[in-house]
Order: sequence, then structure tokens, then C-alpha cells
Amino acid sequence: MYSLFDYAFAPTRIVVVSEERLQAAERSAKEQQVEAIEARISELTQYSRTLRDDLKKLELAKAPESLEEVATGE
Repeated sequence: MYSLFDYAFAPTRIVVVSEERLQAAERSAKEQQVEAIEARISELTQYSRTLRDDLKKLELAKAPESLEEVATGE
């Protein structure tokens, strides 16, 4: 059976990679981040357009504010 002592003093694991592999991994990670950000920007832009369209529809179908507008149909 293992104790807390065994886990606290377990040997550390060291991984050695070449500089090229490290740079490739960093580049790949940054490219993925850029793609994720661009996808999110696209989603938010589309949502913004949808909201603007909804606002325009609401302004066009705006309810009359006074009884005079109701009577005259303006």
C-alpha cells in the first residue's frame, strides 16, 4: 500500500525534446488559438448582425405611443 510519503517523494519525470519539436509544438498551439479566436469572432459577428436585424424589425413594428397616433394611424 502507498502512503502520502511515497507520492510526495516519487521520482520526477523528465522529458527531453529537441528545440525544433518544441518550436513546432508552440507554433501548433498558437495556430489553434488563432483559429479558435477567429471562429469565436465569426460567431459573435453573426450574432451581432442577427441582433441588429431584430432591432430594425422592432423599430419598424413599433407600437404607437399615444392615442392620437392610434386614431390617425401614423
